[in-house]
Amino acid sequence: MKNLDLFDRSNHPFFKRNKLKLAVFGANVSNGCSMTFVDGTLRVDWGESVRIAQAAEQAQFDAIIPVARWRGLGGDINFNHRCFETYTWAAGLAGVTKNIFVFATSHVPTVHPILAAKQAVTIDHISSGRFGLNVVAGWNSGEIGMFGTPQREHDERYRYSDEWLTLMKRLWTESGTFNVAGKYFDVEGAYAEPKPIQKPYPLIMNAGLSPAGRHFAAKHADLTFVAVPDIETGQTVISEIKALAQREFGRHILVFLMTYIVCAETEREAKDFLHHYVYEKGDWKAVRDLLSVLMPNSQSASKEQWESMAANLIAGYGGLPLVGTPEQIVDGMMQMSDAGADGITISWVNYESGLKQFRDLILPLAVQAGLRQG
Repeated sequence: MKNLDLFDRSNHPFFKRNKLKLAVFGANVSNGCSMTFVDGTLRVDWGESVRIAQAAEQAQFDAIIPVARWRGLGGDINFNHRCFETYTWAAGLAGVTKNIFVFATSHVPTVHPILAAKQAVTIDHISSGRFGLNVVAGWNSGEIGMFGTPQREHDERYRYSDEWLTLMKRLWTESGTFNVAGKYFDVEGAYAEPKPIQKPYPLIMNAGLSPAGRHFAAKHADLTFVAVPDIETGQTVISEIKALAQREFGRHILVFLMTYIVCAETEREAKDFLHHYVYEKGDWKAVRDLLSVLMPNSQSASKEQWESMAANLIAGYGGLPLVGTPEQIVDGMMQMSDAGADGITISWVNYESGLKQFRDLILPLAVQAGLRQG
């Protein structure tokens, strides 16, 4: 069996696109990435998803990436409780777009790799080779438990994911039948046709930040995205992940930073709106519930540290803030690019108005700055 992990993606069209790539993130779940009661957050209906995907395409975004969610994360708004399943969501959006890459986000324990491989190939054909798969090991025990699957220990989740994705890659690339006798999967006569349009298989994405997660991404992913507290930390993390992929696997990997945008005519207006939707309209119960799952020991942090973490989660799911005028937004994007980021995932409180604003006011400045193609 050939080593598929060493395949050179440098000629893939996604790699050749803009210096700083852009991806809409979280447009398939209620409230998107903002835990707030303010007006304009995502409702989650199909017309809304279509408008957002087409608006992202008009704003020359490279990709649209969903969140895999099965139930709400609590609080008074029950954050993300309305959610579209991501494979079928991606298939639908592939049919109403022409250029943007559409991703599905797959919780590994919830779907067998033979089914996932077939779904991915189907969407790759629907989209004419514009499909990507965001592989998630599955961190939320409550959600994974809904499937009758016990939550595995952290590092074992990535060992399971490694076997899961390796089987999928073989299904995408090997002709005829083959047998698999692994720790987690035993398959006799594995077979899959047709093969993907993208060669040797669709884009693979991951967002693991732990040592095990980084190793999985370095081995398997074409791109990974990370949430970091500041650009300086981001620069270090980006450098470490890229060095790991090159050192251990001889691979080049794209690294995205997670961001959210609050843009207005003046910096004061942008900051005032951020304060309004976080401190006056934010769901602090939701963020407390989420932090208790993500960081069980978060309450041991100082009051100032905890409030800072919580506020940023409410504002944009812990992403790096891009807050201010269009010029300041582009300056921030430039700093992320200079730190080594190949792209950024972006959310807004109001995705539709945010994308229009980006297209009309921010994109021209990003082109002038050399971050985007004209």
